[in-house]
Amino acid sequence: QVRLVESGGGLVQAGGSLRLTCDVSGLSFRSYAMAWFRQAPGKERESVAGIKSDNIRYKTTVKGRFTIDSDSGKNTVDLQMNSLKPEDTAVYYCAAIPDEMGLPLSESHYEYWGQGTQVTVSS
Repeated sequence: QVRLVESGGGLVQAGGSLRLTCDVSGLSFRSYAMAWFRQAPGKERESVAGIKSDNIRYKTTVKGRFTIDSDSGKNTVDLQMNSLKPEDTAVYYCAAIPDEMGLPLSESHYEYWGQGTQVTVSS
């Protein structure tokens, strides 16, 4: 059974940092690429960052502030978020996609999802 469980969300002031962790069980990073998405109130869910082997991509507006990394020994995928802005406020989700499908921006191809963790950035 595949499970993705996010943690690390919370309330932080603008300019602060948070580190999100996705604990993954039931699948291998050798077979799946991983990504972080977010959904703000009233908006569509959007891709934030993705990692596939040595290939990493970021949403333009978070590049230089967010860092994604995976640890195959711990089976975790982290998202380090620095210099947070109020517009980063959203529910953040971890997602997994079969490796051969690459790292699409669209959420529709992702096979497994976590339940999400709330990130709120106050101004």
